Amino acid sequence: MKTIKVAAIISEYNPFHNGHKYHVERTRAMGATHVVAVMSGNFVQRCEPALIDKRHRAKMALMSGIDLVIELPLPWATASAERFAKGAVQIINAMPAVEILSFGSESGDVERLKNAAEILLDETVEEEILNALDSGISYPAARERAIAKIAGAKVASVLKTPNDILGIEYIKALITTDSKLTPMPIERRGAAHDGKSYEKGFMSASEIRRAILSAENSDRDPKDILTEKLSEYLPEASIEILSDGIKKGEAPCSFSRFETAVLYALRRLSAEDYLSFPDVSEGLHNRIYAAVNSSASLSEIYSRAKTKRYTLSRIRRIVLSAFLGIERDIALNEPPYIRVLGLNERGREILREIRKTAAKPIIMRAADIKKCDDFSKRVFSLEAASTDIYALAKPVKGACGSEYTDNVVLL
Repeated sequence: MKTIKVAAIISEYNPFHNGHKYHVERTRAMGATHVVAVMSGNFVQRCEPALIDKRHRAKMALMSGIDLVIELPLPWATASAERFAKGAVQIINAMPAVEILSFGSESGDVERLKNAAEILLDETVEEEILNALDSGISYPAARERAIAKIAGAKVASVLKTPNDILGIEYIKALITTDSKLTPMPIERRGAAHDGKSYEKGFMSASEIRRAILSAENSDRDPKDILTEKLSEYLPEASIEILSDGIKKGEAPCSFSRFETAVLYALRRLSAEDYLSFPDVSEGLHNRIYAAVNSSASLSEIYSRAKTKRYTLSRIRRIVLSAFLGIERDIALNEPPYIRVLGLNERGREILREIRKTAAKPIIMRAADIKKCDDFSKRVFSLEAASTDIYALAKPVKGACGSEYTDNVVLL
């Protein structure tokens, strides 16, 4: 049997664009024969529904270089960077056939990233961060200042950019889980993560999403619009799948479509109820409760609840957790299974290797969950409920139950 070398990429692919394709190609160029993606499901870390559902995004990835797509379940896909990274790494650790963790990085400097990760895991750095917070700056700025004080500005500089920040969290997760994975940063190309700048062949994911949203209500054929605006920035498969989804009313999904439902769900909660959700500390629950009861929109809630200490992203995570019912005890645990969303022929080869030594049950279809423990069933039930809610974010609202009927994407 031929020797395979498997690399994993932690992703959202919302949607799969040329920057992602470049990352996969570089991962192969650096020695990987097979590539598995651990990908967020229908809700992403920005605490909003993905533009198009997870199976369509899995198909984009499979048609553009990925071999096997594994789902990162909802409680970890919508978590803080630390829990997002750790949950994904825990899934990859459960697949010993995977040897490499490949991730995008602005610096491409694995030693600096390791250095920053090790410092952040040292308990003494927390005191420095708290001291910096007392001066009135935001948590990210306080963390950067603390690292600069301990290790110098060069090491602290990797806390300025989003991919390096996430790379540090991946390495922290590798350390704390005693992982055998080799971290492999791939120097990022193209526009900044949320930027409006462009580079030949590359556009930021945020700008791509804005362009896709603009195609929704046009009288023109969505494929013509996406080809005109995005053919330089998206693989052909992504344009094909997205334009077909827009025609069928399956995309683009938007959080605004169930804003009233979110407000309703939040208004039913007491202040103490918020303490059962991740990221809520004593005192913050009262602040969010007050914001909910004095606001008529989500933007008002976010504006009233956030501070320099309680960042906007943290408030958004809490609101989404409260809406979808993501409870603290689930989110602080680890993903209980390996759920396959899609694969190609090389993906089948990976799966054969994974099955020999997997440390978690492999879920190929909904019926497989019946053989799993109660925690797995609880997580899967939460996933299924969130998918039913996700169906309401589509231009043409969908029915319930697709989590139990949709099949693995096969190429």
